[in-house]
Amino acid sequence: MKQLSGKTAVITGSGRRGGLGEAIAKRLAEDGANIVISDIGQSRDAATGKDHIGTTDEMESIAADMRAQGVEASTCVCDVRSLEEVRKLAEHAKDSHGSLDIWINNAGIGYIMKPLLDVTEDDWRAVIDVNLSGAFFGVKSAAEIMVAQGKGGRIINVASQAAKSGFPHAQAYTSSKHGLVGLVRSAATELGAHNITVNNVCPNHVTTALGAWQNEYFAEVTGADSVEDYLKAMAARIPMGRPGLPEDTANAVAFLCSDEAKYITAESMNVSGGEEPH
Repeated sequence: MKQLSGKTAVITGSGRRGGLGEAIAKRLAEDGANIVISDIGQSRDAATGKDHIGTTDEMESIAADMRAQGVEASTCVCDVRSLEEVRKLAEHAKDSHGSLDIWINNAGIGYIMKPLLDVTEDDWRAVIDVNLSGAFFGVKSAAEIMVAQGKGGRIINVASQAAKSGFPHAQAYTSSKHGLVGLVRSAATELGAHNITVNNVCPNHVTTALGAWQNEYFAEVTGADSVEDYLKAMAARIPMGRPGLPEDTANAVAFLCSDEAKYITAESMNVSGGEEPH
């Protein structure tokens, strides 16, 4: 019997190939969980351009691959900026798979990067709406069902090294990720009585599709001769000698979902190869 057999996990922002969300979904499936793949499905405005989102077709493709491996997997389109849509996602998990036991807030905007003086009101709101408000809506919607079920649960936010340290050109991003630290500390104090744990994982840089865009952007900003040189400099400052991999974050999430982590809550776990000590 796998440790998550019979449990259902929702992973927001999991509809892109090679992303953290897909890696987390696959890792939890390995432990026996039923999986709900969720993403925005299509571009809805300037902040959700087609190059940075999981499309409906890509979501379905990821779920189909998982089903072929014997995983009970479904898809559900959701814009995490809408509490109504997030609640529908939570209901989908319960109605389609019988329960909602694990909720992973992974959806995020990490592609609006500008110098401070160039950041617009729309830029700021776009990032905060997805990264912080969207996570709050996920915590709230998951907790509503988990409390009613009466059998506990796990809620995990994919935060970032930026939840602990500041970075240039990332004012809204850094603020949103710092906000997740306060969110889990507060939510955990209320949900502990219901045997629901609430935690963050805080990875350093991971070269997903989004990470590749960030590599190009910051290589230019920092004046590196090439992306390769930028990545070499990054690796040199990490004690483990390399940036993160999707499976590093996925393994940390799986641990926090396990029985071994049942007494861990309100924490923000670094997954950074030693780069982030705070």
